[in-house]
Amino acid sequence: MTNEEAARVIVDAIEAVAADADPREVDPTEDIWYALDLDSMDQLNVMIAIGDRTGIEVPEADYPKLQSLADMTAYLAGVVTPKG
Repeated sequence: MTNEEAARVIVDAIEAVAADADPREVDPTEDIWYALDLDSMDQLNVMIAIGDRTGIEVPEADYPKLQSLADMTAYLAGVVTPKG
């Protein structure tokens, strides 16, 4: 998965969970959860949506590492190729 594909999946997942949030307006290195006023349940739902879209299950232990769009993009782009 390329960085661009990973970023698109993440943005789509965030928008699916929080329709009024616009992750494109947040600096890629900023804490996206704080910037978009999303709570831990929103974060969990975003991670589930990412898994549904890619087949990549993000372990809950990795959530603290995934605070910015840049963090999440690098993480997804560096894992196993997603399902077809």
